[in-house]
Amino acid sequence: MSYTIRNAEFADLPRILQIYEEARQYMRSHGNPNQWWDYHPAENVLQQDITVQKLYLCVDEDEIMGVFYYEQGADPTYEQIDHGQWLNDEPYGVIHRIAAAHRGRGVASFCFDWALQQCPNLRIDTHEDNIAMQKALEKNGFTRCGIIYIFNGDERIAYHKTL
Repeated sequence: MSYTIRNAEFADLPRILQIYEEARQYMRSHGNPNQWWDYHPAENVLQQDITVQKLYLCVDEDEIMGVFYYEQGADPTYEQIDHGQWLNDEPYGVIHRIAAAHRGRGVASFCFDWALQQCPNLRIDTHEDNIAMQKALEKNGFTRCGIIYIFNGDERIAYHKTL
């Protein structure tokens, strides 16, 4: 497999929506029914992410293997961290809403590595019930730093990695 990262396009939306639906089903069947609810991420949010060129795809030739949001700059949900602290206060990149079409093929690791090449200081968060993502983050050298709160007040476990 030879993965590459590219910006998502509007023509990719049907497959992107399918990947997120499969991810929601996987999470529900693996003890994580509350992280992405029944609609998250919403199609209009994904359309906005595509418009501003912050939604990315991991592809293997023409096959979409994964999708994620990436941005460099301060994330409002990361301003406050409880029960711990970030590794540093340097400028950082963030990954949100990462989902793989096929598990066990190194898609998440490839996406993390790509993001770290864009910015060597990377933050990400996940739900306390998302054990698979917690394991993936720890396997890829992320440090668990504390608890952050998303827009609706729900808690997320915050992770940070620097090169």
